[in-house]
Amino acid sequence: MTAPRQWWAPRAWVRGRWRDAVLLEAAADGTWARVTPDSARTPQMAALPGAVLPGLVDAHGHAFQRAFAGLAERRDGEQDDFWSWRDRMYRVALTIGPEQLRTVATQLYGELLRGGYTQVCEFHYLHHAPDGSRLADPLAMSRALVQAAQASGIGLTLLPVLYERAGFAAAGLRDDQRRFASTVEQVLALRDGVRALGVPQVDAGVALHSLRAARAASIAALVERTRGDAAPIHIHVAEQTAEVDDCIAATGLRPIEWLARHVPLDARWQLVHATHATPAEIDAVADSGAGVVLCPSTEANLGDGLPDLPRWLASRTPLAIGSDSHVTRDWREELRLLEYGQRLTRRQRNVAAAPQHGEPSTAARLLQRMLAGGGAAAGFARWGLQPGARADLLLVDGGDPALTQCDADAWLDALVFSSPVRPFAAAMVAGRWAIEPPAS
Repeated sequence: MTAPRQWWAPRAWVRGRWRDAVLLEAAADGTWARVTPDSARTPQMAALPGAVLPGLVDAHGHAFQRAFAGLAERRDGEQDDFWSWRDRMYRVALTIGPEQLRTVATQLYGELLRGGYTQVCEFHYLHHAPDGSRLADPLAMSRALVQAAQASGIGLTLLPVLYERAGFAAAGLRDDQRRFASTVEQVLALRDGVRALGVPQVDAGVALHSLRAARAASIAALVERTRGDAAPIHIHVAEQTAEVDDCIAATGLRPIEWLARHVPLDARWQLVHATHATPAEIDAVADSGAGVVLCPSTEANLGDGLPDLPRWLASRTPLAIGSDSHVTRDWREELRLLEYGQRLTRRQRNVAAAPQHGEPSTAARLLQRMLAGGGAAAGFARWGLQPGARADLLLVDGGDPALTQCDADAWLDALVFSSPVRPFAAAMVAGRWAIEPPAS
């Protein structure tokens, strides 16, 4: 059996605050066996050259869209919104095969590691050949993502997506959505196929694209077929006001309202975006135990709108962060944008802070919520620098100008709100370096 591996960090973010002289010991199974502050360093401990943070889960992403990031930032007509962006994105989706997807995803996953993510949830609906025909190997596109995760060293939760129709009133998909077509059986086969690969740090759950893209009967069938499976179930919901209006017209209910009423939501469920939610819907999600994945940079890029962050935080709903279309690939930028959007609309500062609950730091409160919610979104019972969680960590670049003249207790605030910041100096996944620390 492999001997335990031990590291010693001069500072580390443990249980919501900076602690000094922290022993980090990884067990043979790639989880943390011990995380012990105020530990004297022994010769068996490798000294880490800087402060340590836990890795975060990127709880929502479409890897192929990395090829499109930055290429839709011009308007040639009178109107440009989410729906016109989507039409342009589809044109990119129709050009990418398994080899290209592996190349794009390998680059992306390396960037995500540098940006502080050690696990990514891939919301995967690019299943078939560009002409819509079935590939000889139905797992080819999924396998490309798994290979990209292996090459980069990041952990992966692959979520094959159920995608049946173009809208509530549509009989099927549009022609430019032909690569996305899937059934409940096909989604489950992809999930099982990825699991059968037996690749370390790779697992699979399932996803539904949205209420407009999946029939109620198929949603019910997928729920039934995943009963007893602890893996996560993700769904886009209430991202756009037009989507909300269409759902009301088709069903008489708002999207989250429909889910809460017709689906047995529980801790496996992750509602992606949930941007346009009423107080009653927020309370219903909180009562169910389901989580919410916020994607600030994409929601801003696409003009989606802003969530009611204070109410989501107060509801104790598990929250996670996702880079979605990957226009930004660093969780510090996502948290900054999430908070700044609230400041702009509310004309207040430190909206996410909660001094009344002993949480005066905006960055610390957001980080702690995203750590716990992100782990659940990826299918982990524990996450962060704690015994039993996967042995992931990030090494802060101590020479980052954001930390210049900064009191050590304010480092996290500076890393989130004093931009730009340098990439993380190193990243560990399951007790092994995905990005090696600099030589001391």
